[in-house]
Amino acid sequence: MTAKSQIPLAERMRPKSLEEFIGQEHLVGKGKVLEQMIHNRKGHSIIFWGPPGVGKTTLAQIIARSLDLPFFTLSAIDSGVKDVRAVIEQARKAGHAILFIDEIHRFNKAQQDSLLGAVEKGIITLIGATTENPSFEVIGALLSRCQVYVLKPLTEEHLKALVHQAMENDAWLKEQQITIEEWDALLQLSGGDARRLLNLLELVASSMPAGVSGVPNDIVVDVVQSKMALYDKGGEQHYDIISAFIKSLRGSDPNAAVYWLARMIEGGEDPKFIARRMVILASEDIGNANPNALLLATTTFQAVEMIGYPECRIILSQCATYLASSPKSNASYMAINHAQSLVDKTGDLPVPLPIRNAPTGLMKNLDYGKGYKYAHDYPDNFVDQEFLPEKIAGTKLYEPGNNAAEARLRDYLKHCWKEKYDY
Repeated sequence: MTAKSQIPLAERMRPKSLEEFIGQEHLVGKGKVLEQMIHNRKGHSIIFWGPPGVGKTTLAQIIARSLDLPFFTLSAIDSGVKDVRAVIEQARKAGHAILFIDEIHRFNKAQQDSLLGAVEKGIITLIGATTENPSFEVIGALLSRCQVYVLKPLTEEHLKALVHQAMENDAWLKEQQITIEEWDALLQLSGGDARRLLNLLELVASSMPAGVSGVPNDIVVDVVQSKMALYDKGGEQHYDIISAFIKSLRGSDPNAAVYWLARMIEGGEDPKFIARRMVILASEDIGNANPNALLLATTTFQAVEMIGYPECRIILSQCATYLASSPKSNASYMAINHAQSLVDKTGDLPVPLPIRNAPTGLMKNLDYGKGYKYAHDYPDNFVDQEFLPEKIAGTKLYEPGNNAAEARLRDYLKHCWKEKYDY
């Protein structure tokens, strides 16, 4: 009988080559950028941007192993300039090395500045991992020296393939001889995070009743409810709590929102991370039902940047309670989703001639701008004209929400467009 390793399943199953790697085909597939980089043995500094558990750390390790370079790793949560300089000195002695920095968005400007010289001189090849938009969180000088690669969420097929790979290749797991009868609970509780999925699989496999091999949804749920703390290690709870916070705001519960906010503050969460999420929610979930919400959330983010802890907790609380207490609408969010879906289906439709720009005589001769009606020349500053391409003329993409503010918008649009858009 094979003894269960003390190393978590997710770590035991970490791929050592691109051939073993599941997901991110746009980067690691045959002829794709990372496969070519490894094939040509020509590394460059990289920022991996994507959700948790989709392979950022693994890809960094594969690159270092494939290029046969020393590999150093730092976590931006608990590393400072002194740690960066120590690694750079080790890399200098080695001739060249890869430095992987997890959660690089948590490095402040001084910490990021300390990397610049070593990156410029080729002492280190930097690989950073972030769940945040690097355009906002990585200084321009460093960002300009790195190639940003976006990692996509893992699909259901990817997640199932990871489970099958583990069940086929891990010695201990093979001995358990379990079969997945239902996938819903495993996939939903993993949240698309490969590390969490595999650790959950291991927890379930080690908790199966004697004589039972099939794993249905209810067993997975029971195991998670009774032993969640055993597998929720290494920071996954960070994502659960921000999820609970956002859902409380969306659900108009200021009491729950401020509780989860307090949990994040007490846990040392980056206040800019919290504020940024509220800016997104103010538009996605409140939108035109209360446009002031976006103004307050944006101001909150700016204030948090200026003030920091501990005082910024009050500003975060003010914004959170306001957003939770505000009327809600996702109409703008749905409108852009519909519009992007329409663009995907219809492609690059031509702009109608009357609303094309005509900066040159040639363009005017081609009727660019001909027939355009300037709205302010007409009663109520409105005139009926077509702004959409002919093929999709009359397509309604924005449906105002059922709230007082958007009811006024609906009345205005109904007055303007009458029967055209059926408002």
